[in-house]
Amino acid sequence: MLNFLKKKPESFFSTEEKQTIVHAIQQAETNTNGEIRVYIENRCKHTNTVFRAEKIFRKLNMYNTENRNGVLVYMAVKDKKLAVYGDKGIYEKAGIEFWEESVQQMIQHFNKNNFSKGIAEVVLKIGDALKQHFPYNKDTDINELPDDIVFGK
Repeated sequence: MLNFLKKKPESFFSTEEKQTIVHAIQQAETNTNGEIRVYIENRCKHTNTVFRAEKIFRKLNMYNTENRNGVLVYMAVKDKKLAVYGDKGIYEKAGIEFWEESVQQMIQHFNKNNFSKGIAEVVLKIGDALKQHFPYNKDTDINELPDDIVFGK
């Protein structure tokens, strides 16, 4: 059995890998008033991964951003499932192709066991899309959501 299947979600990444992901979130958010969160759990019991990501999105109160521009990067480690879920404000502006490309980009990295790099790169890509549609305003922007990684069961 592969070692990553035995780990709890919070120990799936090394300290350095966690820092890489958090740094990517912080860097991505410096040029936008959008918000990005990363949620990692072991199992996704739903057959529809996007439905699970939406449920987590709601649980994390990500609908509460002023411009409806929060994005969740979701990963279920043991089930090898992932999704990128964007709130209405950014989802409509970026377009379906952007979301599909983001997932494919992560899959390419995950297939090479580059999990933290895949997440970090897609977070930066999301940050670029948010910057384009929701640029940072130093006079009004506040960090509405924490930048840490959230670990489920």
